[in-house]
Amino acid sequence: MTRILALSGSLRAGSFNTALAHAAKAHAPDGVMVEVETLHGIPLYDGDVEKAEGIPAAVEALRAKILRHDGLLLVTPEYNNGMPGVFKNGIDWLSRTPSDLFAGRPVALIGASPGGFGTILSQNHWLPVLKTLGTDLWSGGRMMVSRVNTLMDDQGRLADPATLEMLEKFVAGFARFVAARER
Repeated sequence: MTRILALSGSLRAGSFNTALAHAAKAHAPDGVMVEVETLHGIPLYDGDVEKAEGIPAAVEALRAKILRHDGLLLVTPEYNNGMPGVFKNGIDWLSRTPSDLFAGRPVALIGASPGGFGTILSQNHWLPVLKTLGTDLWSGGRMMVSRVNTLMDDQGRLADPATLEMLEKFVAGFARFVAARER
């Protein structure tokens, strides 16, 4: 069983990206388990707080979840042509924990946006960050869901069959990459 943590970079209750993460979970191929997590509870990074109080409990809990999984799927929104501050903040806090968290960790990027270009700019902005952290970025696939607001059902779930098929193939490809690294 390949275990992937899908981390949504949005805090909004009706987040398109959290819905995309849940769709990845629901449409994961056999032998792949996807768990969805968000950044709720992680405070703004403050070096003074870190020095005085240490790493916040919410950051430590997320770190522990990441460590229990074989791969990390970053599900990124795009805000003002870039990565969301709340998502970068969460990764910045996580980078303050012991260095074994990101070094060599298999990571993939996906994202959804109501805009016409999906999350291409946000995903591009993540590339130098992920390189700096030493992740093992899977570049065998790229998924940017455009005009996602037109692809949802009345319950806020991703419902477009073509997009769900692409997502299933993406998750399967990432899972093969993760599994190949474990041999």
